[in-house]
Amino acid sequence: MVLDQIIARGVTSPAVIAAMRRTPRHLFVEEALRPQAYGNHPLPLGFGQTISQPYVVAKMTELLEVSPDMNVLEVGTGSGYQSAVLAEMGARVFTIERVPELFASAKTRLEDMGYGNVHVKLDDGTLGWPEKAPFDRILVTAGGPSVPAPYLDQPADPGRLVMPVGAQPGSQTLIVVRKKNGRIGRRKADEVAFVDLVGRHGW
Repeated sequence: MVLDQIIARGVTSPAVIAAMRRTPRHLFVEEALRPQAYGNHPLPLGFGQTISQPYVVAKMTELLEVSPDMNVLEVGTGSGYQSAVLAEMGARVFTIERVPELFASAKTRLEDMGYGNVHVKLDDGTLGWPEKAPFDRILVTAGGPSVPAPYLDQPADPGRLVMPVGAQPGSQTLIVVRKKNGRIGRRKADEVAFVDLVGRHGW
């Protein structure tokens, strides 16, 4: 997986590559789907949610530029796989899931696997997690029509946010938002397709 899907497609960050090697992806999907866990495709989690394909996880993580001891907000816990990758990189992860069943299973899974640096919350992810802000990094693993206003209030300075944004559900562009010296800058990265960001400031 790491060689043919991640390195071969241009991901070069040693920290991301090492974290992807260490994180047992097959433990984050249903047992019946484990033979497909390392394939180059997303997999269903139920409730209309998916675990992103390995390359997309690696690419978004690389764009985020995470360093050890950073506080990272993740919106869209899902299975907990992306949270685990971030935790393997030494980040303190604050992750929000809106589906109660996914929240409960991810929280239990991450705790059982010993990820003590991951904190899981059941809530509307489009609100962010203001009581834990500011965050050095914010990663949104669902696509919205625009970057929710609460996210722009919660990065540290300097800080960075990566999120899929698109005018139509299911088709987005990865947006990298940088905050430095009080100013906000944006640039576009890859074209992607994510599940919808649902909530007060989403779809």
